[in-house]
Amino acid sequence: MGRLSQHFTLSEFTKSQTATRLGIDNTPTEKQKDALKALCLHVLEPCRNHFGRSFTPSSGYRSKELCKAIGSKVSSQHARGQAADFEIAGIANRELAEWIRDNLDFDQLILEFYNPEDPSSGWVHVSYRADAPYVNRKECLTYNGKRYSKGLTVE
Repeated sequence: MGRLSQHFTLSEFTKSQTATRLGIDNTPTEKQKDALKALCLHVLEPCRNHFGRSFTPSSGYRSKELCKAIGSKVSSQHARGQAADFEIAGIANRELAEWIRDNLDFDQLILEFYNPEDPSSGWVHVSYRADAPYVNRKECLTYNGKRYSKGLTVE
């Protein structure tokens, strides 16, 4: 299915057990592929280079049909190819999120299901928009499974 960037392939972003099990086509359009390439170039590759570790997104592109099947919004940035969920083995997810916040351009950054007593808990959701004239919001949130809080806060 091809490369999106030096270290990331399209198949890593479209792989879904749910899509396979339900026979859902999870193939992005060219516009969505371009958005995934921008996400890789501007966010994921810099993370890989900074931390010096390879990783695979746990969630990337989701077709609208797949979004419906998993109870996600069809308006999700995942459905536009603009978002990925990931973690890097050996790096605390809060440290990863803080590095992205402090060093990269992004649209939305969410530290999800993080527990400070377990630094490897949860994951990081990040999105990037390259569709000019849109300007990335640099919105930071924390989600504890019940509600969103502004900033990278941990209760």
